[in-house]
Amino acid sequence: MNTETVKLNVNAKNNIWNRDVIKYIAMFTMLLNHISHVFMERGSFLSEFFLDIGYFTAITMCYFLVEGYQYTRSKKKYACRLAVFAMISEIPFCLAFTKDGIIGFYGMNMMFTLLLCFLILLSIERIDNKFLRRLAITGLILLSCISDWGLLAPFFTLMFARAKDSKRRVKRTYVISCILFALYYFSEGIVKFPLGKSIIYALGAMAGMALSGIVIIYLYNGKRMEKGKTFSKWFFYVFYPLHLLILGLLRLVYLM
Repeated sequence: MNTETVKLNVNAKNNIWNRDVIKYIAMFTMLLNHISHVFMERGSFLSEFFLDIGYFTAITMCYFLVEGYQYTRSKKKYACRLAVFAMISEIPFCLAFTKDGIIGFYGMNMMFTLLLCFLILLSIERIDNKFLRRLAITGLILLSCISDWGLLAPFFTLMFARAKDSKRRVKRTYVISCILFALYYFSEGIVKFPLGKSIIYALGAMAGMALSGIVIIYLYNGKRMEKGKTFSKWFFYVFYPLHLLILGLLRLVYLM
């Protein structure tokens, strides 16, 4: 069978995890990443481990965004949910990640980035004129520069949208994404750490993304939980601003 036609969402023997289980894992790894960012000293083993494992989350959520876009009953409601929770999350996001003082603008949060990614998918589907479509997509990508995972998340989204259900293309997306992120991480780390340590950190940064690829390609069964679908759906939206608010308040207590 041609690998281009192989579907990811097959009920193979090893495909044991549904979408909600993987999203719960993504929430946990995101929490570890944010704990490291807010409270830990960069460069320590535990800090880097929490950061690296946390990179599982962003690319996983981009994958599910593309999948959800294909199957959602109402794209308008989907976009509105992202927009509302992006607004709700902004103050907790800035509160958690402000480096000095109580609160300052730290950029737009990941919900805003996912909203931009959603609008990119909408532009691909709805704008027929090639020039206008490319202009809209370019504008949305550039706008992401002010938000968490800017440029990278739109890239992941476009790659997954192009991959569709092709296992080979999804694998390629993960490989390319891991390499690009390692290069990005290296360029950021080289100004802070020696060359050897920067290379090690860059390679470690690929771990979370590689783990996401393994989970999505080899363990994901393409299903949702049979019970508790409504709870899971809203938990993922509420958890993001709530955990940021708690981390932000803990940060203020820690500063006292």
